[in-house]
Amino acid sequence: MSTFNSEDFRVDGAKKFDIKKAKTRFKDIYDSKEEYELMQAASAAALDELQSRMYAHNRYGLLVIFQAMDAAGKDGTIKHVLAGVNPVGVKIHSFKRPSETELSHDFLWRTSQVLPQRGTITIFNRSYYEEVLVVKVEPGILTSSQRIPAELTENLPKVWEHRYKDIKNLEKYLYRNGIRVIKFFLNVSKKEQADRLIERIEDPSKNWKFEEQDIAVRAKWGEYMQAYEDCINATASEKAPWYVIPADDKKNMRLTIAKIIEEELKKMKMDYPETSPERTEELKHFIEVIRQQNEE
Repeated sequence: MSTFNSEDFRVDGAKKFDIKKAKTRFKDIYDSKEEYELMQAASAAALDELQSRMYAHNRYGLLVIFQAMDAAGKDGTIKHVLAGVNPVGVKIHSFKRPSETELSHDFLWRTSQVLPQRGTITIFNRSYYEEVLVVKVEPGILTSSQRIPAELTENLPKVWEHRYKDIKNLEKYLYRNGIRVIKFFLNVSKKEQADRLIERIEDPSKNWKFEEQDIAVRAKWGEYMQAYEDCINATASEKAPWYVIPADDKKNMRLTIAKIIEEELKKMKMDYPETSPERTEELKHFIEVIRQQNEE
């Protein structure tokens, strides 16, 4: 079993990120299935308590973004990491292909509608980062689906530079308003992804997820990896870091992500609201009233 250190996965802009050197697997942080389940249960309990405190404190919010290639494990990770957290304080948004209404607005519009409320954790399964990943690999989207004026897309390097700046400014803005942002790139290997896609096709309970588009995207693996490297380097910051998580082992990935979210919540200066002495006396009185009602 290895020792966990979130800094091993953190990219905050202090040095250049090289995706070719990023691991897709690392030494297990659990020794057995039983220990994994115990660690997962402990993380779930810790996250639930911290989120309850956040909800009561009602000053901070947390935005957690998941980005990855298909079959990297985003859905399962979100499900397992948040399994024990009170759903009242958690919102999950999965962003598929934009609708006609969404395409009629600026590229940040659809995600801006569902940014975190104070006291809540919001999960983005894919996000505005698709606009500098998928759209960068398929730039024709800019003038076709997104219908951006041609004069604004003639210089593509400038388009991505501006979008990176817009995203970075948004995340600064959120931080200045008490909304923390952490971003996970689930780094799955091409071989592991192939195994999972084949398994998905062969499993009747999962093959509904498979789309022919997955094959087309996979054919441009190198371009996507470059897009991720460029994106992470352009948008990583101390206040809104990326965490590049090896994703070939799902259990390791889930435990690591849960721990990083727990660490982020612990950094927030929050507690349950204090009760005044006068209110404490009032509450004691209400206890007596409730007990007397039982005798009526």
